[in-house]
Amino acid sequence: MTRQAEVTAFYDPRTFSLQYVVADPDTRSCAIIDPVLDFDEKSGQTATGNADRILAFIAGQGYALQWILDTHPHADHFSAASYMKAKTGAPIAIGEKICEVQKLWNGFYNWPAAPKDGRQWDRLFADGESFRIGNLPARVMFSPGHTLASVTYVIGDAAFVHDTLFMPDSGTARADFPGGSASALWHSIQAILALPDETRLFTGHDYRPGGREVQWQSTVAAQKASNSHISVCRSEAEFIALREARDATLPMPRLILQALQINTNAGRLPEPEANGRRYLKIPLDLLKAPWGN
Repeated sequence: MTRQAEVTAFYDPRTFSLQYVVADPDTRSCAIIDPVLDFDEKSGQTATGNADRILAFIAGQGYALQWILDTHPHADHFSAASYMKAKTGAPIAIGEKICEVQKLWNGFYNWPAAPKDGRQWDRLFADGESFRIGNLPARVMFSPGHTLASVTYVIGDAAFVHDTLFMPDSGTARADFPGGSASALWHSIQAILALPDETRLFTGHDYRPGGREVQWQSTVAAQKASNSHISVCRSEAEFIALREARDATLPMPRLILQALQINTNAGRLPEPEANGRRYLKIPLDLLKAPWGN
C-alpha cells in the first residue's frame, strides 16, 4: 500500500500560486514545494510574508524541514527557496535540466559569466531519481513542456504536478515560453496519467474560473475523466493544435522577465550595487506583446 502524505496548501492570490508542505505523519519530517517570495512590480518592493507564514506553520506543527523543492523556474513569481534555506539551513533542490534553462536565459540577459551548471542549488535531481522525506518514498519525474526543466515530485500517494495539469475545469499549462513545447507537454501529461488512478495530484496554480473557490487537489482518475483539454483530445496532434491555438491568445505573465532572472539563480536576488540597492535587468523586444499576435 502506498504511504499517505500529509499535504497542506498555501495559496497566494496575487500570483494564483499554490505552495505546499508535504509531511510524513510518522516521523514529522517535511518538505516545502514551490514557495513564493513576495514581489510588487509597481513599487519594486520585496517581502517574505508567504515564506514566513509557511515556516511558522511548520514550527507550529513540530515538523522537521528536510527539503525545499522547486518544480521548475517559475515565470510568474519569485522563488523563496534561497530565503528559506538561509532561515532554516535545509537544502534546496530542482531538476537537473535547470542548467539548460540557465544557458537559455543567461543568453537573453547577456550574462556570459553567470553560472550555468546549477551550482546555486544543493541538489539537481535526475529523471527517475529517488529520495525520502522521513519514511515517505519520493521519486522525480522529468515533465518538460511548460518549461525545459519542469519535474513532478511523486511523494507517497501524492504527485506535485506544478503547471503541467491544472484543476480539470482549467485544463493544462501553456507551452509557449522559450524552451516550451506542446508536444513535450502532451507526453509529460501521459506519464502523469499513467500513475495509479487514485494518486492525488496537486497543481501549481488555480485561476478560479468563474470566481469559484480556490482548488488544488484532484486525482489521476478525475483528470482522465474531465480535464477540459485532455478529455477532448484523442491524440497528440489534437492536443498540440488546441494548446498552440490557446497559447496564441495569451499575454505573457506580467513578471516573466523579472522572475526568470531570479529563479534561474535559485531565488537569489541580484547583488547590491555600489549604492547598496539591487537592480533587475529587463531585456527589451525579447517576447511578443499582445499586439504581435
